[in-house]
Amino acid sequence: MSENQDLRQIGFVGLGAMGGAVVKRLASGPWTVKAFDLSEDAVATAVANGAVAAATAADVFEASDVVVTCLPTPEIVERFWREHLGHLSEGAYAVDLSTIDPGTSRRVCDSVEATKAAGFVACTLGKTPALAAEGEIPVFVGGKPEAVAALTPVFEHISNAVFDMGSVEGATMFKLISNLVGMTNLAVLAEGLLLSDAVGIDPKTFSAALQTTGGWSSQAVIRLDWMIEQDFAPRFAVDLAAKDLRLSVDAAARGGVATPVSAAALSVFSLAHAAGKGGLDAAAIIAALAPERATAEDKGGA
Repeated sequence: MSENQDLRQIGFVGLGAMGGAVVKRLASGPWTVKAFDLSEDAVATAVANGAVAAATAADVFEASDVVVTCLPTPEIVERFWREHLGHLSEGAYAVDLSTIDPGTSRRVCDSVEATKAAGFVACTLGKTPALAAEGEIPVFVGGKPEAVAALTPVFEHISNAVFDMGSVEGATMFKLISNLVGMTNLAVLAEGLLLSDAVGIDPKTFSAALQTTGGWSSQAVIRLDWMIEQDFAPRFAVDLAAKDLRLSVDAAARGGVATPVSAAALSVFSLAHAAGKGGLDAAAIIAALAPERATAEDKGGA
C-alpha cells in the first residue's frame, strides 16, 4: 500500500512535547492532520507546523481514517477512549503513542476492537522530541498483524526504525523497559559523579575517562554534562521518569518479576519529587542527592 492509498486524514489528540513533534512530522506527509489539545498554544504551534485545528477532541474523529492519542498518564488515556470511542468511524484505526502500562493498553484495545473500527495499535516512541520532529526515532508497535500492516506507512514516516513487538502489551512494556533501564542507569550515574566529586576528580576528566570504560551509556551522553553544569531545564522531567519507573516496577510485580534495582532507582526519583524537583529534567535527581548542586533557580523551588 502506498503512503496515501487509503489513509487520507489523521486525527491527533495530545500535543505535548512528543505529541507536538510527531504532529509536525506527520504534517510533512501525504495526510491531512487534524489536531487538538487543551492548550491553545500547543494547537497554534501544530497549525504553524502544517496541521489543521480541531475545535474539540470529538471533532478530531470527523472524517479521520486514523485517530492517534499521545497523552500523559494511563488514567487519562483510558478515560479519553472510554468517553470518545463512539466517535470513531467504522473502518477507522486507533493508535496510542502514550507511555502507559500493558493492562491499560489491552483494555483500550479490546474496547476499540469491540466496535466497527478496523483495529487498534499501540505505538510507543524512543528518543527525543527534537528527533521525533525529523522522523529520526525508533517506534515499537503492537497489535493485530493486519492493523499493523495497514498503518506501517504512517509508522515508517514518523520513524527511522519500526519494531513489531508482537502485541499491544509488548509495545507498551518495551517502552517501560527502555525507560526503566535508562533511568536506573541515570540514578547510578548521578551517584558516580558525586563519588568522583568527593575525591576531587575534575568533572571533565571524570567524563572523558568514563567514556573509555563500561560505565559509559546513552544517559551519560545525554545528561552527564547537564549534571556537571547544573543545567536542569526540563527535557524529560523527573515526574515523568518517576511515572514510567512506577509503571515498570508495578508491571513487574504483577507479573512476578523481581526488579529490586529499578525499585531503588524509583526511590531516587521519588526523593527528587519530594524535594521539589519534579518539573525539572531527570538530571536534577543529583540536586536531590546533593543539595549543594542545586542551581539558584532550583533552590528557589523552580
